[in-house]
Amino acid sequence: MNRKKWAELITANCKSIGTYKVEFDPVIDTLAGVLEKRDKVEQEFQEAGAEAVIIHTNQGGNANMTKNPMLVAIGELNTQALAYWRDLGLTPAGLRKLNEQAFQKKKTSALAEVLKELG
Repeated sequence: MNRKKWAELITANCKSIGTYKVEFDPVIDTLAGVLEKRDKVEQEFQEAGAEAVIIHTNQGGNANMTKNPMLVAIGELNTQALAYWRDLGLTPAGLRKLNEQAFQKKKTSALAEVLKELG
């Protein structure tokens, strides 16, 4: 997905949970950029065979198994994205920080319950 589509999706998600503010647009744009880069690296990783471990030859000519750098990059980009998602309230912990009432049960009086049952 491209940066613009990501930004639209993130904005829509923020609006749907009530955390969107126009002041967050630069943060949303940054997150969209991170996700676009992550998608590109994931696509390259898949096209290269999706090998989690590769053989790396060091300067001394020794071959060693090492974690695929593309897989490392994907993990780092996901970590960055998670921080932005949390800041925007798009994780349970992040939403709780921005809106403490989002997870609280709504209290109703006994009278309201009876009236509700009567129709």
